[in-house]
Amino acid sequence: MSADWSHFKVPPVPVGKLSTEELVCRCQQGFQPDRAAFTELVRRHQTHVERILYHLASDWNDRADLVQEVWVRAYRHIKRLQDPSKFRSWLSRIATNLFYDELRRRKRHQPTISLDAPRQIGHTEMEWDLPCDAPGPSDDLATQEFYDRLKRAIADLPEVFRTTIILRELDGLAYEEIAEITGASLGTVKSRIARARARLQMELKPYLDS
Repeated sequence: MSADWSHFKVPPVPVGKLSTEELVCRCQQGFQPDRAAFTELVRRHQTHVERILYHLASDWNDRADLVQEVWVRAYRHIKRLQDPSKFRSWLSRIATNLFYDELRRRKRHQPTISLDAPRQIGHTEMEWDLPCDAPGPSDDLATQEFYDRLKRAIADLPEVFRTTIILRELDGLAYEEIAEITGASLGTVKSRIARARARLQMELKPYLDS
């Protein structure tokens, strides 16, 4: 006679062992997103959201509030995400859209806001990262001068160019993901990135040739 296993229950898999796609699917079930699953999504992707807003709005003192608002929107609308495998790109789109919504609001209320504020720039495909070793006085001065010029060059880019170059070079997103986030065609995204790179290289030519 076969054993009756009907009274045995398979213990649920801990959220920490689930993939991002599985976490999203769990959040899409039920009336409200599963809190444990969503908390795990926040834990895994908090740095990603912070990095995007850090590079887009490094001079905004309330940037932490924007990060929190990204997660509020994600919690409210996660059921709308049709492809759980694109959660990271979807999150990037929420963060980028929130930034531009807030930027437009601030321009209306503070028309003198400067887009020339320094932007903190991290590692790029052009190897423009700051060295970790402590440089000598002359090297430090040259590095700081180059770094300041790079920040100004990024800040001086038109908004659409700055967004695409940040998403590509700093966040490492694919062209297709950037097109989805910005609502532009793939060809437009590639053109913007190429033009942004060309402009940055032209601005920094004296330093790159030295």
